[in-house]
Amino acid sequence: MTVKISQTENNKSSKSVALYIRVSTEAQADEGYSIEAQEKILRAECTAKEYDENLIMTYIDAGASGSNIDRPALKKLIDDIEDNKISTVIVYKLDRLSRSQKDTLYLIEDVFIPNNISFVSINERLDTGSPYGKAMIGILSAFAQLERENIFMRTRMGMRERVRSGLWPGGGRVPFGYDYDSNAGTLIPNQDANTVRRVYELYLSGYSLAKIARILGLKYERHAQQILLRKSNTGCIVYNGEEFKGLHEPIVSEETFNKAITEFERRSKKTHKGSASHLLSGMIFCGHCGAKMRYQKWNKDGDCKLSCYSHDKSKPHLVKDSNCPSIPIWSSDVEDIVFSDLWSLPYKTPDESDENDNKLDILSELTSNESKLVRKIKRLYELYGESDDDLLLDTIRENNEILSSLRDEIAREKEFGVISARRKNIEQDILETKTLWEFMTFEEKRIFIKNIINKIIIKDNCISIDYDI
Repeated sequence: MTVKISQTENNKSSKSVALYIRVSTEAQADEGYSIEAQEKILRAECTAKEYDENLIMTYIDAGASGSNIDRPALKKLIDDIEDNKISTVIVYKLDRLSRSQKDTLYLIEDVFIPNNISFVSINERLDTGSPYGKAMIGILSAFAQLERENIFMRTRMGMRERVRSGLWPGGGRVPFGYDYDSNAGTLIPNQDANTVRRVYELYLSGYSLAKIARILGLKYERHAQQILLRKSNTGCIVYNGEEFKGLHEPIVSEETFNKAITEFERRSKKTHKGSASHLLSGMIFCGHCGAKMRYQKWNKDGDCKLSCYSHDKSKPHLVKDSNCPSIPIWSSDVEDIVFSDLWSLPYKTPDESDENDNKLDILSELTSNESKLVRKIKRLYELYGESDDDLLLDTIRENNEILSSLRDEIAREKEFGVISARRKNIEQDILETKTLWEFMTFEEKRIFIKNIINKIIIKDNCISIDYDI
């Protein structure tokens, strides 16, 4: 994007007329919306209104989308307005300012009006200096947003038809093993295609994904899994949950892919069952470096210690700090402390009945104040409609700010009530579960723990438990 700002030096002390011009990438070739065409029309308007040419400033966003206000020239315009340098803003067409109704109204109501800016849109012949102009701005900005949403819908429909014809839906996110041919609109296998084939060969030969990643030099185990499960390797295109026959050459046959998926599902079930050996697996983290800690068999009797993954060279993607000072700790000691704390949790809670009653009273009072303020704002709007007194707009804005703060406070009070109720329910579950613990299956115990504990942090001899309550 480019920003063009021009002004005669000897007139900087006077308020200027700002000409704002925007062209999107798609519209630059459109003569009616080109930078030159817009500027010519805007300067003709200035001449007709006899504005001093030395006081005209031009702000240009080239190749900028109108879907948001994150644009260099527009930001500069807003800064100059707030610095009291501008008196009037002129655009060729309302959607040059923004295609978003929310952003258009923000610019007009929160930037232009508070700073006494006269806003003019030539195409629609609108001027916020008149009541009619103010009303029409809101209506036309709604149509501008509708047009943007229609463009998005048409683009999405066109993309689906593109995929239906077998073409890849664009050059972004190209699957590993392929390059994107923008001229043909499809994928072409590259030198990494052999790596993709080897992933399937090794996996179907019995190798684990972690081992395959190390053999083939892939960055991490997850990358090998992503390659294995990617249906596009068979010449298929998956778009928004639907499968289409692609024009690109398959790297592996559909038969090979289906065998790999079947094997992956079989191993996943087995791994899930096998992982059910430690109740706190995946929940314990090192307090020094933040890496996960794993159960590690420590002696021939099967006793385990918890060791930081930063010391495990076989999984480099899990290493947070190769110099982590943590030392292994007996898992049984950690589990004893965690469950002792868990079972005592209900008895740690003070009697909150009085506090909750006060919270209810506060919430009731806040809700009552909200209703009163809403009624007051409605009356102010009615008065403004009758008198068209701009001073009332400041009062309305101030009251809306108070209302927003009040509603935030109500939301916080309600959230406290939800958290408090959740805590009571969980404490009741803990009391009931404690008596049934010895009769529960391992999987039931795991589910119970994971619903209550977010993570366990171990640093030296200190254990911190983060409860989800």
